[in-house]
Amino acid sequence: MNVRLYIWQRATAAVMVPLVIIHLALIVHASRHGMTAADILARTRGSVMWASLYGAFVIAVAIHAAIGVRNVVSEWSPLTARRAMIVGNAFGVALLALGLRAVAAVVLP
Repeated sequence: MNVRLYIWQRATAAVMVPLVIIHLALIVHASRHGMTAADILARTRGSVMWASLYGAFVIAVAIHAAIGVRNVVSEWSPLTARRAMIVGNAFGVALLALGLRAVAAVVLP
Protein backbone atom coordinates (compact mmCIF):
# COMPACT_ATOMS: atom_id res chain seq x y z
CA MET A 1 0.00 0.00 0.00
CA ASN A 2 1.12 3.48 -0.77
CA VAL A 3 2.45 5.22 2.38
CA ARG A 4 0.62 8.43 1.50
CA LEU A 5 -2.70 6.56 1.29
CA TYR A 6 -1.93 4.75 4.54
CA ILE A 7 -1.41 8.09 6.30
CA TRP A 8 -4.58 9.56 4.77
CA GLN A 9 -6.64 6.58 5.87
CA ARG A 10 -5.30 6.77 9.42
CA ALA A 11 -5.83 10.55 9.54
CA THR A 12 -9.43 10.24 8.38
CA ALA A 13 -10.00 7.51 10.98
CA ALA A 14 -8.68 9.89 13.65
CA VAL A 15 -11.14 12.55 12.45
CA MET A 16 -14.04 10.10 12.38
CA VAL A 17 -13.62 8.73 15.92
CA PRO A 18 -14.71 11.85 17.84
CA LEU A 19 -17.41 12.59 15.26
CA VAL A 20 -18.88 9.10 15.64
CA ILE A 21 -18.85 9.49 19.43
CA ILE A 22 -20.67 12.83 19.14
CA HIS A 23 -23.19 11.31 16.72
CA LEU A 24 -23.89 8.34 19.01
CA ALA A 25 -24.21 10.61 22.05
CA LEU A 26 -26.75 12.70 20.14
CA ILE A 27 -28.75 9.61 19.23
CA VAL A 28 -28.83 8.50 22.88
CA HIS A 29 -29.80 12.00 24.02
CA ALA A 30 -32.58 12.31 21.43
CA SER A 31 -34.01 8.86 22.18
CA ARG A 32 -33.92 9.36 25.96
CA HIS A 33 -35.77 12.64 25.62
CA GLY A 34 -38.38 11.24 23.23
CA MET A 35 -37.43 13.61 20.43
CA THR A 36 -39.12 13.09 17.09
CA ALA A 37 -37.53 13.63 13.70
CA ALA A 38 -39.40 16.95 13.51
CA ASP A 39 -37.89 18.02 16.86
CA ILE A 40 -34.39 17.17 15.65
CA LEU A 41 -34.85 18.93 12.32
CA ALA A 42 -36.15 22.02 14.11
CA ARG A 43 -32.83 22.18 15.96
CA THR A 44 -30.57 21.46 12.99
CA ARG A 45 -32.14 23.64 10.29
CA GLY A 46 -29.90 26.57 9.39
CA SER A 47 -27.16 25.49 11.80
CA VAL A 48 -23.64 26.14 10.55
CA MET A 49 -22.28 24.06 13.44
CA TRP A 50 -24.24 20.93 12.50
CA ALA A 51 -23.49 21.42 8.81
CA SER A 52 -19.77 21.69 9.62
CA LEU A 53 -19.75 18.69 11.96
CA TYR A 54 -21.62 16.35 9.64
CA GLY A 55 -19.95 17.79 6.54
CA ALA A 56 -16.52 17.00 8.02
CA PHE A 57 -17.76 13.52 8.92
CA VAL A 58 -19.01 12.86 5.38
CA ILE A 59 -15.76 14.09 3.81
CA ALA A 60 -13.63 11.95 6.16
CA VAL A 61 -15.79 8.87 5.51
CA ALA A 62 -15.68 9.35 1.74
CA ILE A 63 -11.88 9.58 1.70
CA HIS A 64 -11.45 6.72 4.18
CA ALA A 65 -13.85 4.41 2.34
CA ALA A 66 -12.42 5.20 -1.10
CA ILE A 67 -8.96 4.14 0.07
CA GLY A 68 -10.35 1.00 1.71
CA VAL A 69 -12.36 -0.02 -1.35
CA ARG A 70 -9.33 0.61 -3.55
CA ASN A 71 -7.25 -1.71 -1.38
CA VAL A 72 -9.88 -4.45 -1.24
CA VAL A 73 -10.46 -4.34 -5.01
CA SER A 74 -6.71 -4.32 -5.62
CA GLU A 75 -6.15 -7.37 -3.39
CA TRP A 76 -9.22 -9.41 -4.24
CA SER A 77 -9.85 -8.80 -7.92
CA PRO A 78 -7.86 -9.23 -11.11
CA LEU A 79 -8.11 -5.47 -11.82
CA THR A 80 -4.93 -3.49 -12.28
CA ALA A 81 -3.90 -0.99 -9.61
CA ARG A 82 -5.09 1.87 -11.81
CA ARG A 83 -8.53 0.34 -12.30
CA ALA A 84 -8.80 -0.46 -8.60
CA MET A 85 -8.04 3.21 -7.92
CA ILE A 86 -10.79 4.25 -10.35
CA VAL A 87 -13.30 1.95 -8.62
CA GLY A 88 -12.30 3.23 -5.18
CA ASN A 89 -12.45 6.86 -6.27
CA ALA A 90 -15.85 6.36 -7.92
CA PHE A 91 -17.14 4.80 -4.71
CA GLY A 92 -15.74 7.71 -2.69
CA VAL A 93 -17.29 10.33 -4.97
CA ALA A 94 -20.69 8.58 -4.83
CA LEU A 95 -20.48 8.36 -1.04
CA LEU A 96 -19.49 12.02 -0.83
CA ALA A 97 -22.39 13.12 -3.05
CA LEU A 98 -24.95 11.06 -1.13
CA GLY A 99 -23.57 12.14 2.24
CA LEU A 100 -23.49 15.84 1.41
CA ARG A 101 -27.03 15.56 0.05
CA ALA A 102 -28.12 14.07 3.37
CA VAL A 103 -26.34 16.84 5.31
CA ALA A 104 -28.05 19.45 3.14
CA ALA A 105 -31.44 17.83 3.79
CA VAL A 106 -30.89 18.04 7.54
CA VAL A 107 -29.43 21.55 7.85
CA LEU A 108 -30.72 23.65 4.98
CA PRO A 109 -33.83 25.69 5.73
